[in-house]
Amino acid sequence: MLKKSTIQLLRFHFSLFLLPVYLFALSQVPHINSWHAIFIFFLLHFVVYPSSNGYNSYMDRDEGSIGGIKNPLQPTKQLFWTSVVMDILAVALSFVISVWLVAGVVAYILASRAYSYRRIRLKKYPVIGYLTVIIFQGGLTFFLVYHGSSTEKTLSVPLLGLIVSSLLIGGFYPLTQIYQHEADKRDKVITLSYMLGYRGTFIFTAIIYLMAMCTLFYYFSSRSEENKFFVIATAMLPILVYFFNWAIQVWKNTGAADYKHTMRMNIIASSCTNIAFLIILTGRLI
Repeated sequence: MLKKSTIQLLRFHFSLFLLPVYLFALSQVPHINSWHAIFIFFLLHFVVYPSSNGYNSYMDRDEGSIGGIKNPLQPTKQLFWTSVVMDILAVALSFVISVWLVAGVVAYILASRAYSYRRIRLKKYPVIGYLTVIIFQGGLTFFLVYHGSSTEKTLSVPLLGLIVSSLLIGGFYPLTQIYQHEADKRDKVITLSYMLGYRGTFIFTAIIYLMAMCTLFYYFSSRSEENKFFVIATAMLPILVYFFNWAIQVWKNTGAADYKHTMRMNIIASSCTNIAFLIILTGRLI
């Protein structure tokens, strides 16, 4: 029987923050295999992502707040073995779709482990750690969903889709680190947010987010689908309102760069982005 700490630290609910890439990729697939799309949703959000969360928590042994959990319990060896079993399950299930999905899932798992594993610990390097996250949670995930959910199991995945996905993850990822500067410093981890500082993190986020929106506009305009971009841009307006309001607070007092504000930012950003891509997806399915 799984311990309470194991279930908590797998952070199943945290997968909500990674759902936008799935919805965006699925909304762009020309011919969707519905059952495979549902299968991949389950594979990523209930096996791959939670396993990665659990392994990261086992390695970090956080005593302070982490993403989605204000008061994390201490991990036990059970969490480690649970993540191993889930990794094996993820790879085995991937064979149902294709060898390309298997290769992608294996790559994601290895990158996730290298990010957290104490003897490698990519997360302690600000640029390498950042690129690892945005490439694998962004571009690679877009590829896996697009390829695996298509009826043809196509490898012709739109490059701009990969770039947009990476930029969307990259735009907000540093903000998820902004309240952990001191905890990361004690753990000898130098995140991109720590390197940039409080104000620098907001400026960097604004630049990457602007790049994401510009690339998204170019992507849809090249397909004569500008209306889809404006739907997305409209749905994302609450993100900008909260972002700039929070930035002003942090500019005046860095104490506002705390867990409460960070989680609100995550919830608003993921909810609005999920709604935006869900509208695009349902619009083409109706």
